[in-house]
Amino acid sequence: MLPHEIRRKKPQSVAVRYWNGNEVVHPQEFPRDNGLQSLAKAVLPTPTATRDRLIGLVCFDFLCISLTLPAVQSVFVRAALPFSGRAIVSPSSIGFVFLQAVLLTLLAYTEGLYRAELTWSPPEQKVVLGKVVGLGTILLGVGLYLLNPKLVQLTLLIATAPLNYAAMLTGREVQRRTAIRNCARSTRNVLIVGSGTLAYELASALDNNPRYGRSVRGFLAEKGPIGSDVRGTINDLAAVARAEFVDEIIVLDSVDPFLARAAIREAKRNHLDIKVVPALFGSRRNDMALAELGDVPVLTLHEEPIPAGRLLLKRMMDFVGGATALILASPVLWTIALMIKLDSPGPVFYVAPRIGRKGRRFRCYKFRTMVNGANTMKDDLRQRNQRAGPFFKIAEDPRVTRLGRILRRYSLDELPQLWNVLLGDMSLVGPRPHPVDDYAQYDLDHRRRLDVTPGITGLWQVTARRDPSFERNMALDLEYIEKWSLWLDLRILWQTFSVVLRGTGV
Repeated sequence: MLPHEIRRKKPQSVAVRYWNGNEVVHPQEFPRDNGLQSLAKAVLPTPTATRDRLIGLVCFDFLCISLTLPAVQSVFVRAALPFSGRAIVSPSSIGFVFLQAVLLTLLAYTEGLYRAELTWSPPEQKVVLGKVVGLGTILLGVGLYLLNPKLVQLTLLIATAPLNYAAMLTGREVQRRTAIRNCARSTRNVLIVGSGTLAYELASALDNNPRYGRSVRGFLAEKGPIGSDVRGTINDLAAVARAEFVDEIIVLDSVDPFLARAAIREAKRNHLDIKVVPALFGSRRNDMALAELGDVPVLTLHEEPIPAGRLLLKRMMDFVGGATALILASPVLWTIALMIKLDSPGPVFYVAPRIGRKGRRFRCYKFRTMVNGANTMKDDLRQRNQRAGPFFKIAEDPRVTRLGRILRRYSLDELPQLWNVLLGDMSLVGPRPHPVDDYAQYDLDHRRRLDVTPGITGLWQVTARRDPSFERNMALDLEYIEKWSLWLDLRILWQTFSVVLRGTGV
């Protein structure tokens, strides 16, 4: 009997019953948590390589890093170098050596240096290892220097970096060569559950790469015909596994779920290792991430990159710019508010719901430029609408007051929207927010403009403000979304000043 067969524990019995065509698996099929497993999962990192490889490499790296500092210090002291008078680590401060070993080991784990893939990719491994050692040395040196400049001799600390790099690289090279020899001596027999193009591609990859240490003994199909490399159906798993001395099965995602569960149960009864090929739907492996939603494992195949840094800068620019503009324009705001009260009866501000990012409603603030109750007259004027699509605008709108025409011409009515910017409902630059009734007439494609926060000004305002085409307005908004950058925002803000001074508003 092989050593790995001796270590295998006999699985608990599984009770399966069928009722109404549904399969019910007894809870004993799943291992029970004895408390110690929960503690281990909470304290220890989840290994990204096999357990032996993880523990071995971590211990080797930790030992090497712990020895380099005392070794370099000893060499410097014996050589009587001018800068060796101050000890890098006093005999009582072993914690410093421990700190460096822990820091570099954690950085190595974070960068994936304990993954099996990097073991078989020496060029990439060298680059990542250099990054880990360099970054760890810099962080440790800067941190200790800021804490106490007399605590560490930076020259000695820097001298340990090449030794740490060489030692950690040597350990990985030795492990890689050892793994190659072990794979050649202990090849595992594999049975692939499934057939088709993917099955043959997987078999070719395993047979043509000795580093995997596997030999494909055949395939199990969901149904006939049997022959060539297809050893039988899934019902024949136990017999084929015994005949071919199979150590492991690999279940493809194309297999019917009912048959796949049956194959996995049979493999467990026969003490076989089990691997499953997940359905990635053409996605790249590098995009995958495994998470849990409740007790349900969820495999993330792709996540759109989010420019978090640039979005933070945009929000900071909005807040600082909006607050500054409100302070500087406060005399103008008070003056306009007084003029509105003298010009026509009604409130100073016009507050109406608008549609913002992701279709969320918010209260948009403007100076009132129309007669009180203008909204009730909108439906009667729709036949005079001069804009195409779900966009209402009339050049000579009878609802607009005398002062309102001046405010609209120079866009002064939109100054209160700086408060919306501070609240986060709007941005300084972005697509204009549309009224609720205009939003109700959107086509499905039009909703793409709601992927971003609406703005006081935008690309449409500075390039085609008088263009009556809604499609032109939509095309410019989408162009802004696709080409957005902080530099584009600054350009639009700069151009807005000249547009406002020319009085092109309606």
